[in-house]
Amino acid sequence: MAITEGDTVTITYTGRLDDGTVFDTTEEDVAEESGMLDEQPEREFEPMSIDVGAGNLIEGFESALIGMEADEEKTVTIPPEEAYGEADGERVREFPRSDFEEMVGQEPAEGMQVRAQGGASGSVVGVSEDTVEVDFEHPLAGETLTFDIEVLSVE
Repeated sequence: MAITEGDTVTITYTGRLDDGTVFDTTEEDVAEESGMLDEQPEREFEPMSIDVGAGNLIEGFESALIGMEADEEKTVTIPPEEAYGEADGERVREFPRSDFEEMVGQEPAEGMQVRAQGGASGSVVGVSEDTVEVDFEHPLAGETLTFDIEVLSVE
């Protein structure tokens, strides 16, 4: 049965950047080999169930699933515009340092990861005596992503 919008599918996948770096996977052996097990020790690397068409996936990944069938494997390359968009550098916000420290509850440091009240994730990219700059652009913005996908089941 070919996957259509509304189906629930169980998949495994590995996502790589153009240079071959693994940035995400559901496969424990790949996670171990790439160092992700050490970086994310609390995460379980296992097959994932997805409701196709629910909007929980990047556009290019979801499009790649449509038409696939159980036990099918596919490698798909997704351009930035169908993934996390182009990197435009326009999502840097500046906060008064005192406000930032009050919101986050700690002193800012470059590279620090933060989550805004609305749920957006960001990375501190600049700290001065008076201000803190946070970049809310997705870390994979501007990247072409390649996924090895295996469909285990379709419901």
